[in-house]
Amino acid sequence: MNMHWSFRPLRWLLPVAALALAACAPAPIYPVTAATVTVTPAQAAHAPEQYAKGAVIWGGSVIEVRNFPDHTEIEVLAYPLDSSQRPQPNAQGLGRFIAIYAGYLEAFNYPNGSLVTISGQLDGSRSSAVDQAAYVYPLVNVAQFHRWTAAELRAGHPDIHFGVGVGVGIR
Repeated sequence: MNMHWSFRPLRWLLPVAALALAACAPAPIYPVTAATVTVTPAQAAHAPEQYAKGAVIWGGSVIEVRNFPDHTEIEVLAYPLDSSQRPQPNAQGLGRFIAIYAGYLEAFNYPNGSLVTISGQLDGSRSSAVDQAAYVYPLVNVAQFHRWTAAELRAGHPDIHFGVGVGVGIR
């Protein structure tokens, strides 16, 4: 008895599965335009005049929120953004920046470590200090501001795991 097993259907399974998983990735939240500059906060801090009034889309982890009578400043440690403009906190930091929001933001809603993505316009820089080290912060006037929820950060990342052995998952 000669049994012949064909793997032809399996050749199509991998590309179809890859397309299905890619389709799950959320679209970017802010449109990238011709005016959007691709510069990191560290680069902008070293040459603020070169990038003056440039549009940026930056994201990262909230360090501190400070409220003033007419605006709120959010100090952010920047991280690279994925294709959906979600900050990638496991990557190398790209420098700090200060996002200036016209109006009041409740600091309680943006605790330290919250991940945010900000769209706005560069507006110079400010010298200050991080602990006792001198630091130059690029300033961004916020046009749009988004704080990522845990569910949004998981979206587009399939909860599929492969392995051999015994495991327990608790959520």
